[in-house]
This record gives sequence, C-alpha cells and structure tokens, in this order.
Amino acid sequence: MFYDVIVIGGGAAGLMCAIQAGKRGRRTLIIDHAKKIGSKIIISGGGRCNFTNRQVTSEQYVSNNPHFCTSALSRFSPQDFIEWVKKHKIKFHEKKLGQLFCDHTAKDIVQMLIRECDRAHVEMGLGCSVSGIAKNQEQFEIKTTQGDFVSSSLVIATGGLSIPKLGASGFGYKIAKQFGLQMIPTHPALDGFMLGPLKNNFFEKLAGVSMECIVSCNGESFRENILFTHKGVSGPAALQASLYWNKGDVVTLDLLPAFNSYEWLLKNKKLRPRLEIKNLLSEMWPMRFSEFFCQGQCKEEGFSHRPLQEIKDKGLELFSKKIHAWQITPWDTVGYQKAEVTRGGVDTHELSSKTMEAKKVKGLYFIGEVVDVTGQLGGYNFQWAWSSGWAAGQVV
Repeated sequence: MFYDVIVIGGGAAGLMCAIQAGKRGRRTLIIDHAKKIGSKIIISGGGRCNFTNRQVTSEQYVSNNPHFCTSALSRFSPQDFIEWVKKHKIKFHEKKLGQLFCDHTAKDIVQMLIRECDRAHVEMGLGCSVSGIAKNQEQFEIKTTQGDFVSSSLVIATGGLSIPKLGASGFGYKIAKQFGLQMIPTHPALDGFMLGPLKNNFFEKLAGVSMECIVSCNGESFRENILFTHKGVSGPAALQASLYWNKGDVVTLDLLPAFNSYEWLLKNKKLRPRLEIKNLLSEMWPMRFSEFFCQGQCKEEGFSHRPLQEIKDKGLELFSKKIHAWQITPWDTVGYQKAEVTRGGVDTHELSSKTMEAKKVKGLYFIGEVVDVTGQLGGYNFQWAWSSGWAAGQVV
C-alpha cells in the first residue's frame, strides 16, 4: 500500500510531523510497535506532562552541533504550541523556571494530538513492528508485521534508548547506520548518579534526604533540590548535571548557596561557643546529612563532636570552603531504565537543520530524540520534539 509519508514512531515528534503532513494533504501513516500511542507523554511530568518551557534557546540543549536546533525552535516556538493547547481548552500552569504543566493530566495532550491527527486524516498502524526498510529509486519499502508499505517520504521518530519498559529501542540508530549516517555515541541523560558500587555505598544511610544546593559539572550549574537515594544522588539538580557528565568527571556541590557560611560559623562561635558544629549545621541541613558531612569531611579534626570554641578560625574557614565546593566523583548513572532521555544519536551534520532531511538520502528524515539534540530538564525535550516534527512536516 502506498503513502506519501510514513512516520515510524508515535511519540511527540512523530505525531507532530504526521499532523503537519496530513494538513498539507499528504496521505500519511504512523507506524508504531506499541498498541497505544504517546506512552512516554502520559508518564511525563509525574503524569501532568511538562509539555514545554516559556524560555527556550539553543543554550538549553546539548549537541555536537550546538546551533543546529535553532532553526526549528525559532520556526515553531513554545508560544506556537501553547496556542494549540489553548485552542483545545487544556488548562495548564507554570510550575517554576518557565515550566508548563497540564492542570489535569498528560492524557489531555495525547488526546489533543489524536484529535489533530483525525482532522488531518492521518492513519495509524499500531501494534505494528517493522522488520525491514529498503530504498528503491525514489521510494521506500517498509516490511512490517501488518504487511508491506511504500512511501515517497520516510520519517524516523523512534526516540532513544531511555525507559525500555515503554518500548524504547535502538531501531532509529540502526536505520541511520543502514543508510550510512554518522552517529554520536549515546549515553543515558537526565539521570541520577550512583556514588559507588552497591556493596560499598557509604551514602546509603542518607536515602530520603532532600536539600537545595547548586550542582556543577563541566562548567554548567543548576540550583535546585537534590535527593539522596539508596544508590546515590537524584533530584532535579543532579539530573540536570548528568546531562553534562561523562564517566570519571567530578561533580561539585555548593551545599549552602548564596550564604556566607564562614561568617555564620564565626558568629556562632562567639554567640554559642559550646554548640557542636554538627548541631549548628542541622539548623541548615537535615541532621542525618549534617552528621554525615561533618564525619566525612573533617574526620581527622573530629569536627562532628567538637564544640565551636575548640575549633580554630582557620579550621572553620577550610570547613566552609568544603561546604561550598563539596566534590564527588560518581561511579556511574542509574542507566537507561530510569534516564529521562538519551544523549547523542544521529549526527546533526548529516541532516538539514531546516527540514531534518538526511543530506545523503533524499526523502529520509530524523526527528526528536533519535537526533543528537538533548535538552535540559524542564520541557525542553518536548519542545524539541514539537519543533523538529513541525519542521519535517512542512516538507515531507
């Protein structure tokens, strides 16, 4: 059966592309091995879907080609998607830092996209697995479990390796390699850090402790909460830093951001000289972390159980510096099973930034997470999906 456009992948990017193609009168088919579309949309944002961010620039994205995403993001902006949401009367709110969430449920976004697909006469082949793709002159031949299909344009929108329980796979990378496109190595991203092999994890006693700090890695810093887990450190600030982390890199934490801890320690040394430093710090941190930090960072001085009056000013100064620049070297990240996105993918130098078409293969397009464009936490990856899908949808 012939279609003008076949989109493989029924996630955010694939749906947007299919809608745009259908609106242009192109006969369009979405193929997805899942029986229901939009599963990653539904679980996102704690079930509320952080569908975009009001402030989007190329600065929030990681890629070997940093400015590749600019064209698509500028041509279909967050405001453009917000207008869609408003048109469908979906109520939403701004949580923080420009992040927009549905008031009710992420299913509202999926239903909006399904309605738009219906209006654009987009057909869907769900529960359909692709077994092979070939290009014959000007057409693509796609073999599937539901028969063979032919199209003049083929769009790969199959996402990355993150959250395999939702059906994530390396299918898109396999197709890119089949057609000779270069790849940027992939890694799990927006993912928690593991701070040591499980048999030797000194941080396990902190599980459940949450605190605000600034987490920095490779020149990027994020001020939000962290959460200690049985395996290491998670929470928004840690997830953000993981996007810039490579194995062996040091991660630095400012545990009392925008606060002069040295002056505070000296002041309390005068006012409350008999107070133990761990008890003083428990006024700023959870007690479990205060004890852990004092014992671990100044074990040789015995800070944990010593009153302030017994600690020299120089010792407090050094201790203060550790508070604002606590360095850890993660053993690894948790991995693809929990990572929100996959960093790396199809090399953007292989694609047109305006159309997302492969320069080497006419009619072949790659959009969304499968491409080497990865956004920070906060709605940026959804916006890349909408924008890249929209860009390809104008020309397929």
